[in-house]
Formats: sequence, structure tokens, C-alpha cells
Amino acid sequence: MEGLTAPVAPARAAFRDECARLERVLHGLDEAALDRATPCPPWLVRDLLAHVSTGAGRLAGMLAEPAPPHAEVDAADYFGAAKFSPPVDRERIDGARRAARELPGVAEVAREFGRAWRATDTVVAGAPADRVVRTRHGDAMAVGEFLRTRVVEVAVHGLDLADALDRSPWTTAAAAAVVVDVLTGGRPVPARLGWDAPTVLRKATGRLPVSDAERAALAEAGIRRLAFGG
Repeated sequence: MEGLTAPVAPARAAFRDECARLERVLHGLDEAALDRATPCPPWLVRDLLAHVSTGAGRLAGMLAEPAPPHAEVDAADYFGAAKFSPPVDRERIDGARRAARELPGVAEVAREFGRAWRATDTVVAGAPADRVVRTRHGDAMAVGEFLRTRVVEVAVHGLDLADALDRSPWTTAAAAAVVVDVLTGGRPVPARLGWDAPTVLRKATGRLPVSDAERAALAEAGIRRLAFGG
């Protein structure tokens, strides 16, 4: 299990902070904002928010299932190519659009997101620190590692939403630290790149292009480009 576990408390704090900040943003939206295009086509803002809500709430169901005997993957390995095969991508896209149809307005969207992330926070609070869960893709993961993937989802898609809404990023320092740690394996980002945390997240997940010189610096630092899509 070495290398496949992470402390739950830092990931939980980052998850709570990032979700609470996004929820505040949602309560301030007007109805027209839900139909804006996003950097994750074909999703509109409402579709992307439905996807984020579903992802934020996943642990509640997973912790209700029997625990696998041991963890097999960590947070970085969770974002493997198999998660973005055409059939999986199609179900991800269509599933979010179906869920979005159940949430017609801003009030419903905000309420569902708040319900989803708080349900996860509640079950994580009562779970043993060494609890292992099975993901919908079949991966066995320590709960702290899977929670780190939830921070990645909420924080990175938060950047997508900020772009769609023409707003400055609202990424919390705690969430950025968790995501950068997943991306780098705990290695420091080369200072010569001069990137702030949102830029690290965008560059390392393909939201911004990476030059040959930047790619060399990332490789030297051991930063992993995740297969992170929608």
C-alpha cells in the first residue's frame, strides 16, 4: 500500500473549501449563465455543473459498498487513458446532460451541488482513515486518494467554469496545493517557469499549451500530464 495512501484530513479540508467556494459562486449566477458554452464541449455550464455535482457526491455511495481488501491505484493513476475511451466519454457526456435536465434553474443547481458535496464530507468524516473504496471504473483506492481526485475534479473544472463565466479563477490555496501535489508527485514546480497555481493546473491538464522548453522543465521536475478530460 506504500504510495497508494494519502492522509484524509488535508484532502477533506481542500475539498470542503473548494466546494464551499464554488457553491457561493453558484448562488450568485443568473439564469442565463447556465446556458453559456464551456471549454468542455459539447457541455454548457449547466451540463458541466451536473458533472461536477455527480463527481463530488460519488464517495457517499462508494462508502456504502463493501471495502476491497487493499488499494491498487493512487490519485494520479486514477486518471488513466481507460477513463477517457470513447464509450466512457460518451456516457460521461450524456450522463451529465441527462442530469442537467433535472436541474432547470440556478437554485436547483446550487442546491444539488451543496447536497452532493456535503454528503461526501459527512461520510468521509465517519470513515476509517485506512478505508479502501471501489470506483465505478473498478479501481480499488484508499479513501484519501479518491478524495484527492475529487479535489482535482472540482478545482480543474472550476477553472473551466471561471473561463465560461468570464471570471477570475476562484481556486482555493488548499485545493491548488492538493492538485499540484497530484500532478507533480510532491515535487516542486520549477521556479523558472514563473507559473501561479491556476497556470500549473491549466498547463498540466492540457487547458493551456505547453512549449518545448516548458515540457522539458516539467519532465525534469517529474510533473505528470494527466489524461484528464471532461
